[in-house]
Amino acid sequence: MKSIRSHGRLTLAILSVATAAAVLPACAPLAVGGAALTGAMVVGDRRSSGTQLDDQGIELRVASRLRDQMGSRARISATSYNRRVLLTGEVANARDKELAESIVKQVDNVQVVNNELDVANSPSFTEKAEDSLLTGKVKAGLLDTKQLSSNAFKVVTERGTVFLMGRVTQREADLATQVARTTKGAQRVVRVLEIISEEELLRIAPKSDAPKQ
Repeated sequence: MKSIRSHGRLTLAILSVATAAAVLPACAPLAVGGAALTGAMVVGDRRSSGTQLDDQGIELRVASRLRDQMGSRARISATSYNRRVLLTGEVANARDKELAESIVKQVDNVQVVNNELDVANSPSFTEKAEDSLLTGKVKAGLLDTKQLSSNAFKVVTERGTVFLMGRVTQREADLATQVARTTKGAQRVVRVLEIISEEELLRIAPKSDAPKQ
């Protein structure tokens, strides 16, 4: 019973943070998509501490270069996981979409760029709030799924499309995809995942982060 109450409180906390993030005013059109730069590493993350720092640095450099070269004519979020960068948001035209990808490919340590930018107008406040809430619900669903380690995934949502990032096995990828697809409000799920073997999982995953049976 104690475990169930604990999970419930954690789920509510995730949803509360997502809702709060949606109502905060945006300070800039180019956003860093990863974790807050507090200097603390995420417990149970399957990336090494060095790779987590690299990803944070990549996000900062990408945001800075996009801002310098594209100004305020685009709303782009850059999320890096294991040196793989996911670009989401909106640009004015196809040329700007290609330009953004080209800029990011030149950033140090970037290995892969997944360009999911839309050629469209910026979303409304309501759409942003719905995306933030949907991200929270998907994270809560991953947390409540016994066969998954929620810390192995990073979730990004744009216009109802849920992007899943992480280093996971095919089994975990399929299960997480099912969780995301069945979350109310999810219109589409895009997997930006690095697939590893079950043997590799046993080698890199901390015992405290092992999938629950």
